[in-house]
Amino acid sequence: MSELNGSRGTVTVLVNGQRVTLLRGTMLAAALVNAGVPCRISESGEQRTALCGMGICFECRAVVDGVPQQRTCQIACKEGMTVETQR
Repeated sequence: MSELNGSRGTVTVLVNGQRVTLLRGTMLAAALVNAGVPCRISESGEQRTALCGMGICFECRAVVDGVPQQRTCQIACKEGMTVETQR
């Protein structure tokens, strides 16, 4: 328990308007998975989420702090960030 409240701490990010609390440094792709929402919706309407986890597949793209096409598996959560499913 001291790890959660100690050196690492937690951050709260908004995922499609929903508050999600995670350990500081958690990748945004994990925040989306924890919230149960897709990273993006494909042109054919399919829900997509992180696949490779290392920035190669581009399936984890979402809108981060108002900037579209961000690879969420490459961005660590910071307090107050917003991430929205990309359509």
